[in-house]
Order: sequence, then C-alpha cells, then structure tokens
Amino acid sequence: MEYLDFELPIKELEEQLQKCAIIGEESEVDVTNTCKEIEDKIINLKKNIYENLTPWQRVQLSRHPNRPYTLDYIKALAGDTFMELHGDRTVKDDKAIVGGLGKIGDQSFMFIGQQKGINTKMRQYRNFGMANPEGYRKALRLMRMAEKFGIPVVTFVDTPGAYPGLEAEERGQGEAIARNIFEMCVLKTPIITIIIGEGASGGALGIGVGDRVLMMENSWYSVISPENCSTILWRSWEFKEKAAAALKLTSKDMSTLKLVDGVIPEPLGGAHSDRETTFNTVRETIVKLLGELQAKDVDNMVNERIEKYANMGVYEEK
Repeated sequence: MEYLDFELPIKELEEQLQKCAIIGEESEVDVTNTCKEIEDKIINLKKNIYENLTPWQRVQLSRHPNRPYTLDYIKALAGDTFMELHGDRTVKDDKAIVGGLGKIGDQSFMFIGQQKGINTKMRQYRNFGMANPEGYRKALRLMRMAEKFGIPVVTFVDTPGAYPGLEAEERGQGEAIARNIFEMCVLKTPIITIIIGEGASGGALGIGVGDRVLMMENSWYSVISPENCSTILWRSWEFKEKAAAALKLTSKDMSTLKLVDGVIPEPLGGAHSDRETTFNTVRETIVKLLGELQAKDVDNMVNERIEKYANMGVYEEK
C-alpha cells in the first residue's frame, strides 16, 4: 500500500495497529481494547483528512498508483463478456485508448476509455494515457458502430491530455478531437461519461461529451493541469497548489458550476481503498442512468444533449 504525503499520519496509526495485533498473537496479553482504540482513531483520522481535502490533494489522490484504471472498471463491470476492438482503420491501433463490447447483466454496452498502465513498462506502452489522433478516430469508429446497432456508449475519462507530439499534430490531433466532440453531440444512442481520474484539456473532451457526465469524487476536470497552469502564470511548478484552487477543478466545484451532471461517491480513503464498493457504485449508477435515457425519444435525447452544452457558460449581468 502506497501513501501520499497527507496520508502519512494514517500510515503511522496502521503500523501501530499491526504491532498491537502481533503483540496479542505472540503473548498472552489481552490487547483487544488497545487495538479497538487505535482502529477508532484511524477511522476518525480518515474522516477528518478525506472530508477536508484541498483541491491539490484531490489531484494527488486522482493520480494514486493503486487507483483503478479504465480496464479495471471494464473488467469489473463486464467480466468475461468484454471483447476489445482495435484500430482506427486508417493509421494504427492506439494503445492509449481501449474500447470494445461488453455486457452489464443482459444489456450490451460499448465501453471506451483512456488506459494509463499499471507500471513503467505498461505506461510507456499506453503512452501514459495520452492518445494520438488515431486513438480518437478509433473511439469514433466504435461509437458509430454502437449507434448502428442501438448500443449505449459508456466512456471512462482518465488522461493528462492528448499527446502533444509533432507527429500527432501532423496527423491532425486538433481535428480528430473536434470531430469527436461534434459527432458525440449528435450520436443517436445514449452516452454516459465518467471521469475516473484525470480529465485534462482536449484529451478528455475527445471522449467526454455525453447525455450524462459524472465525476468520481476524487477526480478532476479542467482545461489544464495545475502544474502547467502554474508554469504558465508563475514560470514555476511551485504554485501548483494555488493553481489547483483557482482552476475550480474538483468534482464538487464542477457540479456546483453545472458543468457535470453529478458526482459518484468513493469509499473513505479513495476508490483504491475499496475497489469492490467502487465498482458496485459505478455499476448501479450506469444502470440507473441508462434506464432514464432509454425512456426518452432518441431525437429528444439528442436535442437535450445539444442544448445542455449550448447553455454552458451562459450568464447574465445585472
């Protein structure tokens, strides 16, 4: 188990609890009450820490190495029914974006999302979740397939941004993202989008348009990362905490600003602390939202989707 800087007090108490349990096992001393007191302290400390996280601490939690990634969610939701589909039929198969068909119960879904990788070798293979144009074109191909067969789309957003390399720009990175945004606005099948970790810049928007867009409690969604914002404004990464607060990028901020449709709660300690509960909550949310969307006429659903995005950023001066 890895701990972030602000989680170190929890680590100390958990180590004390382990030592207490060992003493109880290796001696005849009754340490039940002592262990119970430490457990209560851990619970209270966790509540105090996780209920008062700063925006930057939530950014750190969204990047926790043990946090579930897109394929973790897909495998937990669809199990053995998931069949990955590859390639954009133009350039190649972008490993930073995964997608394919799978079932939750008896309902088929087209699952699409960015995949970062669980270790250094896999992160390089997945390009750290930063997709090239062919990744977004693969995603669009799969969404059009879903539309053709009346299959709802579920997208999982988790990226530090689209790949900014020269070759990506040469192959039309901006056009690929813009095309996806346009096509997703008018796609005639339900789209549910969930930001599970990082939702940065156009890289997130390329698969981030939906009838319902939700954020995991400890995810973030912004036009730019706190580090890059700090670099641009203050010529240094040292002000990333200040930038994170100013960007209003947390799930609570985004929900208040009505830029997302809801927040999916995470277990105390984050999604990685209790994966089973996290996956069950996401499954129940998807099933519930799909029921609401399937009750709508398709044309009305698309019109509501377009209207939702058209109304973002509209305000009145008094």
